Amino acid sequence: MAKKRNLDVIPVLNKIDIKHANPEGVCRDLQNLFGINPNSVLKISAKLGTGVGTVLDAVIERIKPPDVNREPPFRGLIFDSWFDKYRGALNLIYVLNGSLKLGQDIQSIITKKSYPVKGISILLPKESKTEEISAGQVGLISCNMRNSKESIIGDTIHLKNENVEAAVRFQPQQPMVYAGVYPADQSKHVALRSAIDKLVLNDSAVTVKVDSSPALGQGWRLGFLGLLHMEVFCQRLEQEHGTEPIITAPSVTYRIVLKNPKLIKQMGKETLEISNAALFPEPLNVKEYYEPLVKGTIITPTAYLGQIISLCVERRGIQESSTNIDNDRILMKYILPLSEIILDFNDHLKSISSGYASFNYEDHGYHLTNIVRLDIHLNGRPVEEFCRIVHVSKANAVAREMVAKLLELIPRQMVQIAIQGCVNGKVLARETIKAYRKDVTAKLYGGDVTRRMKLLRQQSEGKKKMRMFANIRVPHETFINVLKR
Repeated sequence: MAKKRNLDVIPVLNKIDIKHANPEGVCRDLQNLFGINPNSVLKISAKLGTGVGTVLDAVIERIKPPDVNREPPFRGLIFDSWFDKYRGALNLIYVLNGSLKLGQDIQSIITKKSYPVKGISILLPKESKTEEISAGQVGLISCNMRNSKESIIGDTIHLKNENVEAAVRFQPQQPMVYAGVYPADQSKHVALRSAIDKLVLNDSAVTVKVDSSPALGQGWRLGFLGLLHMEVFCQRLEQEHGTEPIITAPSVTYRIVLKNPKLIKQMGKETLEISNAALFPEPLNVKEYYEPLVKGTIITPTAYLGQIISLCVERRGIQESSTNIDNDRILMKYILPLSEIILDFNDHLKSISSGYASFNYEDHGYHLTNIVRLDIHLNGRPVEEFCRIVHVSKANAVAREMVAKLLELIPRQMVQIAIQGCVNGKVLARETIKAYRKDVTAKLYGGDVTRRMKLLRQQSEGKKKMRMFANIRVPHETFINVLKR
């Protein structure tokens, strides 16, 4: 991204104080991989403070000054914001033109709402109050913005009743990973909603959509840019706001091209984006399926090469290139389905490489695929909360895994329970939970055998009737254990 925008980059090598640090070797790797001159790399230890001053000096010496215009009218770009319970939404702005003074009225280009400027500060790094900020400066402004949704990253602000052009054509990034977030206790719903709203103010890349589940209650479906983004957001929910949310297993968005004209007319479009398996259309109505792929980069010691290649092949990966960094390490690029790496790919990679392999990825667009909806049936009845979208090659394995998990989690009951994993009506896996058995002949002491047979026959008919009409009790904890990460 920095190269595309022709920006200056200062390479900084941290942690030079650790025992096994090899700064010279890493500098050679940077030169081999990215063409970075080893003499331009700054070597520091943030822990000890070694070389930190040289980084600050390099920012002044190597980074070009901003191209600004100090003449009016004032224009400022909001690039970050957060919520303060006393001052409301605080906006960090970069001043592009003119200047802004305390007490002036500002207006948003997107929302058209206006606010009085109540405070202006410069972060040094603590807030240092000032009366005015000018073009080229970055400042923090408070303006009694009480609704966090009014602060939009990428918005342009200007003085009230002045006509200016937007600073940038801001395009929100599309989420790649989705997860459901539900309160562990529905009485905490309002508190969790407030926490999510405050975090989204500071992280506009997160998308929020109200969702509900018969098993987990009212909640939200959140969209994230990637796995790390999701992990950090969920950690902040717990650590900064003291919430205890249930986070469901992450899923990706599939694109489905319809062929049924009636359904296309009903939906208003030919291509659907589906991240919830419950909304998956019938195969008869679908022309093509597309799934998101990523281009993954793996750097590993050569000793673990065979196991890592096997892992990538198992996850439907296709090798694009392989480059030797030095005698002991290799860099590989793989095209991988996003759905195959969002759960535990990195954990397995670290495990088989003893923690020495590294992995990162970037978006590689949508490509044609073959996916199906896996349904879980209990005594012939589908349970919507357990259905999921899987690749056709993984359907059997996932069905067996889910059925075995439910066999352990669902308690025995008065009726026999058949657990089935099905795709398009075909049963791929089945397990049976035996019913509790009552000895109806215990009260008999000898006598005619026909009496014994009659009691057993009545019991058998009663159990058959129970299987037809009885509701199977699935504990709330079972849904949580199956759905959560």
